[in-house]
Amino acid sequence: MIVSDKRKKLSVRQLASEILFKVDTRKAYADILLDQALRTAGLDERDRGLLTELTYGTLRWRGVIDARLSRNLSRPLAEVDAPIGNLLRLTYYQLIYLDRIPPYAAVNEAVELAKVFGGRKAAGFVNGVLRNFLREPRGDGQTAAEDSTPSLATTHSHPEWLVQRWLDEFGAEEAARLMRANNEKAPLILRANALKISRDELLDRLQSARIEAKAASLAPQGILLPAGGVIENLPGFAEGLFQVQGEASQLVLSLLLPQPGERILDACAAPGGKSTYIAELMHDRGETIAIDISPRGIERIRQNINRLGLKSVRAVRADISERSAELGIAPYDRILVDAPCSGLGTLRAHPEIKWNRGENDIRRLSGLQLKILNQVSGHLKPAGILVYSTCTLTVEENERNVEGFLAAHTEFELEDAARYLPQQAKHMVRGKYFQALPQRDNTDGFFAARMRKVG
Repeated sequence: MIVSDKRKKLSVRQLASEILFKVDTRKAYADILLDQALRTAGLDERDRGLLTELTYGTLRWRGVIDARLSRNLSRPLAEVDAPIGNLLRLTYYQLIYLDRIPPYAAVNEAVELAKVFGGRKAAGFVNGVLRNFLREPRGDGQTAAEDSTPSLATTHSHPEWLVQRWLDEFGAEEAARLMRANNEKAPLILRANALKISRDELLDRLQSARIEAKAASLAPQGILLPAGGVIENLPGFAEGLFQVQGEASQLVLSLLLPQPGERILDACAAPGGKSTYIAELMHDRGETIAIDISPRGIERIRQNINRLGLKSVRAVRADISERSAELGIAPYDRILVDAPCSGLGTLRAHPEIKWNRGENDIRRLSGLQLKILNQVSGHLKPAGILVYSTCTLTVEENERNVEGFLAAHTEFELEDAARYLPQQAKHMVRGKYFQALPQRDNTDGFFAARMRKVG
């Protein structure tokens, strides 16, 4: 059956609206839902790109969109049925930020979708809201920058609680730079599998396939590609020539510094980027135990292990925050705790996180992180190395947790991260800690501490 161009466009917007609805009401991750849709919806390349743009663009600029949308509503946006509210957000994104679709067409498509989601009454409501918006002076959706927290929150499309936190942490100028960086599209970073191919050889292969690729500036094995596209379609994916892994995440392994023949624990391992890099750095000689609590996470680790052709990694499901026989009896030479965290350093790739997190999540997660550190520390050999890392930028989950752990475990001492980073990354420190910042380094926001067991 041949589907008309109009029907195709409607199906893309329906998919995007449904993803936004699930992110909004279930705190689901947009990338997982988007990946499922891209795999199953049968979209052509153009519509795949449009679905990605609509989903991430609406989430990225939701703060601006909600402020503009609320002016055209007679009741709070929170009281609008969630499917209709997210359809309006999606359409506002098109009208404010995209110019490829005429406004009348975007409105008509939204009205038709409103009939699907809520019947004729919903369609009439959507039509009225959007027509009122079109009567306003056309602008770019940005508000004038002011110093107040509410104004900065709208201008930079971040929640007020997070804006205030970063104003206190970084100061006004640096906080604004951070939020602007968070609203940029994240590049795709690959890590060349040095057991199979050099970075230069992989670059040549990608460029020969007319893929825009260049060597990453910070991580020695990193390759930078523009965002977008299907990773599985890249040359060398099925052969295990590379793994997707951000630069900051790769640099954490410089602090762990695994050696061939060692026994290493990756305590919170899914999806396996760090576990597989550990094995590669050890020339696949030794033993890496990759533990995760999620069955789906364990499956993803095993898929990556097999695709990359690694023999020294074993994926084990366990709750690492509790005493577990899965840790084994023999102690480890090195332990990596890449802890579950609020993820506030990854807003470029996961813009939904800023709308789905709050202060309570930070308190809850910081407690879990410290519990994990306490559990695994006893399984480290004397003189062994413990590296703690997160992909967030909160002191409770980062510096404060390390300080609390060191105060309770006097047998550990903090080492200077700068001593172990490659030359081009030695600036990425704060005190003795590793810290990557999106606005400075064009990476995810990351934190890591290297501790040695001396007592």
